[in-house]
Amino acid sequence: MKLIVGLGNPGREYQHTRHNMGFDVIDAFSDMIGCDIDRHDFKGSYGVLKQSPYGEPVILLKPETYMNLSGESVRAISDYFKIPVEDIVVVYDDMAIPVGKIRLRPGGSSGSHNGMKNIIQHMGTEEIKRIRVGIGEPEFSGVDYVLGKPSEEDKPLLQDAVDEACRALRDYLKHDWSFAMNHHN
Repeated sequence: MKLIVGLGNPGREYQHTRHNMGFDVIDAFSDMIGCDIDRHDFKGSYGVLKQSPYGEPVILLKPETYMNLSGESVRAISDYFKIPVEDIVVVYDDMAIPVGKIRLRPGGSSGSHNGMKNIIQHMGTEEIKRIRVGIGEPEFSGVDYVLGKPSEEDKPLLQDAVDEACRALRDYLKHDWSFAMNHHN
């Protein structure tokens, strides 16, 4: 069983902000693979694709703990379904990557991302696969920037990044993580 987690903040005021790129990717990927995000438990919204064309079930999760406590939701669902950390992928925004670009990594530090930092704390390892979606450097305060809506100029670039992240997730499920990194980095 694979667990794909998209990070963001719950609530209307945060919809489609830069900090919710993980939620946007999960929503788009759920449409791509036909998996409804229609369950609420484990401090999040999630969907299960039992009859996956990828050979094993896939769970898509959007933690509803607010970003800085995302690890609580990830730990709860991974413990319940007995999903090992090597079968988890986390998707989130990254200011250090240019707008519209994505980066796949097999692990590493959280950088300055508090959601990823909390997941690492709860899972007890930095070896967690991740897709970082570039939102670019802020022109002003980082908090105001990440919680703000993208400019009209950035919206198509971010949509391209969401689409690319979905293709990377599909390739990971069809092949493996190395294949996805080689084709999408």
